[in-house]
Formats: sequence, structure tokens, C-alpha cells
Amino acid sequence: MAYSFRSDRATELEFSTSELTGALGDSVTVLPLLVALAATTSVSLPHVLVGFGVFQIVWGLYYGLPLSVEPMKALVGLAIVGSLSYPELAAAGLLAGGVLLVVGQFGLVGRLQRVVGEPVVRGVQLAVALLLLEAAVGLSVDAPVVALGGFAVVAAFALVGYRQASVLVVLALGGVAAVATAGVPTPRVPTVGVFPAGTPAFTGPPLEGTIAQLGMTIGNAAIATALLCGDLYNRDVSADSLSKSMGATCLAAVPIGGVPMCHGSGGLAGKYAFGARTGGANVLLGLGYLALALVTAGALLAAFPVALLGVLLVVVALELGRAAFAPVSDGRSLALVIGVGVLGLAVNVGLAFVLGAVAFWWLSRGE
Repeated sequence: MAYSFRSDRATELEFSTSELTGALGDSVTVLPLLVALAATTSVSLPHVLVGFGVFQIVWGLYYGLPLSVEPMKALVGLAIVGSLSYPELAAAGLLAGGVLLVVGQFGLVGRLQRVVGEPVVRGVQLAVALLLLEAAVGLSVDAPVVALGGFAVVAAFALVGYRQASVLVVLALGGVAAVATAGVPTPRVPTVGVFPAGTPAFTGPPLEGTIAQLGMTIGNAAIATALLCGDLYNRDVSADSLSKSMGATCLAAVPIGGVPMCHGSGGLAGKYAFGARTGGANVLLGLGYLALALVTAGALLAAFPVALLGVLLVVVALELGRAAFAPVSDGRSLALVIGVGVLGLAVNVGLAFVLGAVAFWWLSRGE
């Protein structure tokens, strides 16, 4: 059974089984990252889920498309591995939101992408993937049997062609284990307030993280997503429009306890692959996030097996690493990707991004 109505901006919004399964395509990487973030920082998971729920619905209705709404992976990844505290993550989200709003308003996204260079952006993706792998080892080492069981589930589902769904299965198993330990939480409406999880801290790390994140966001969440809107849905959505909507999302969500969010080409492709064709998928997923926010309690999160979080982070890291190498077609670009990635792991993602951009500019002078 499918229900639908017209959206003034674009397409008909449908509410069907395919829209529901398509909605899951955007949650495969979102939920593991949010659970890991809440387990390793002072973030309030219910407030974060409210932010995701609201803006899934907002942008699904606004664009009439199943646009992805996902965490800014560089910033959230740095927070998970301890390079950013939550107050620093909040500050970085506000900085990124302000920049995205301005550059989108003045049509500067395409120009910025050409200056940074795609290999540098891919290198930042690789650096975050390596950092997530490092964090996964730390989470899994104390309970190797649980971790191996989680990897066995992932492998089994991958062998039968449901690799992405395996992440949700592992997450569900961890949730069942947490409920068995902590009990079923009483539904509770998240408190309303400004910066409920901590006041933003505008120090050095947020600026470095923001610089690194903007390269990924401009390349993947703005330009690549705009191209996919045309390729998959035959819709003309500009990269600058996406930049403005991401900026508005960050500036509105972070003060109420959310995290920096962006659109993403991977999430959009995931929704399409699982059957989503309209913004109805966003509405369904947004309602799901809002419902989950009502029953997510601190005790439940504390009881979630951290070794399974390690498994989830490995899957996310491998997907991010695959995306980093997929478009590389020549040796020079490959060297830049690996160089930025390894330097980001060994030293600092922000420094690796800046040095990579300088190297890209130097190597491109003669072209």
C-alpha cells in the first residue's frame, strides 16, 4: 500500500514499502556513528536524534527528494577518537555552518573545490577512516570474542548480498544486549535548552577540524550530491543550494544539542539503492529518529557492548576508505591521497589537509 501527495517544490511524496526500505539506506552509517559518539563524548544522544529527525523531514519536504542527512564524518570521527571534545565539536559545527551558508549564498562552492583538489579531499576521508580503525581496535580489544561474533554476522550477511543491512543487524543485537542489561527505558521527552550538552569551545582544534571537514563537505556533500540528484532523479539541484541548506542545518541544530550535519552522495545513493524515490523516505526516517529519541537513555547506552561498536566503526571505516580510493585514476593523485591520509593519522588532520592543498596547488601549476 502506498500513500502520496504533491510537494510544491518538486515531486510527489510517497509513503510506501520501498520508501521505508530506502530510508534505511541513509541510517546504515548514521546510527553507528551517533551511538559511538554518544559512548565516547558528553553528547546527548536524544538531542542529536531530534536534530536528525527534524532535518530529515525538513529537507525531504523542501527538496521533494530523499536527500541524505548525515553527520559530518571528519568532525564526528575526530570527536569519537578523542581529538575533539563535544564543546569543540559544537564550535566546529557552528564555524562550518557559517562558512557553508556564506559560500553557498555567494556561489563560491565550485571555486573552492577547484582550489582544494579532489585528491586532498579523498585523503582527508582516508585519514578519518584510519583514525576510526584505530579507535575500533581500542574498543574491541577488551572483548575479542564479542567483536569476532560481530564480524561473523557482518561476514555472513555480506556473503548473501546484504552487507549494508549487516550494520543494522549488529546495531540491533547490541541494543538487545543493552536492554537485557539495563532494562527497557521509560519514554522521555528530551529537555529543551540552548547548548544542553556543553557551551561551544572556540579553540585551535575546532578550527583545524573545520578546515578539514569543509574540503570533504564541498566535494562530497555539495558537488557530488548535486550531480547525483541529476543522475539518479533527473533533478537540477545546485551545489550552492545544498551548501546553504547544510549551513542552515548546522547553525540551527548545534545550539539545541545536535551535531554538525551535511548531505552526502553516499547516503543519497544508499537511499536510491534501497528503493527511495521521493522525500517521503525522509519523512519516514525522520519520524523514526524522533521516536528513537524518546527511548534512548544514558543507562541503555552505557550497557551497549563497546566491542560491537568497534565492529560498526570498522565497517564505516572500510566504506569511507573505499570511497577515498574509488575515484583515484593516476599515480600522483594516489600519492596525495595516501600522503594526506597517513599524515592525518600520524600527526593532525587539519595540518594534513593544509599541506595537501599546498602540494596539490604546487603539482598543478604546470597543467
